[in-house]
Amino acid sequence: MTDTQSAIHSAADALVDAFARHDRDAYFAAFAPEATFLFYNLDRPLDGRAAYEAEWALWEKRDGFRVLACRSTERRIRLVGDVAIFTHSVETDLSVGGETVTNNERETIVFARDPAGRWLAVHEHLSAAA
Repeated sequence: MTDTQSAIHSAADALVDAFARHDRDAYFAAFAPEATFLFYNLDRPLDGRAAYEAEWALWEKRDGFRVLACRSTERRIRLVGDVAIFTHSVETDLSVGGETVTNNERETIVFARDPAGRWLAVHEHLSAAA
């Protein structure tokens, strides 16, 4: 594994770990402000980290949304210049409306290197697993 691949794995690990702990601050810090989001369970794309943060806050308030655990498998990285495409299968335990549910999904996260050399997520696409 190259140093770049290792850095991307570390960035992905930090993002997934923060999500698994329902650590909003650390989770959203893994995304660039201009990041975009495409979720199969939303009727529209979210343009910008602030839009996703607002949606997340709505889920918490309206639905009692809370991430309980998250497991990432089948992890792959493809480098394209200063962009990295990270794909994985993700199994997430959530509390929604007082009920515990488990989602099985596939996810693509595109990372780009910022001027300081950090790998930040600039796009996330989540799909239901077959």
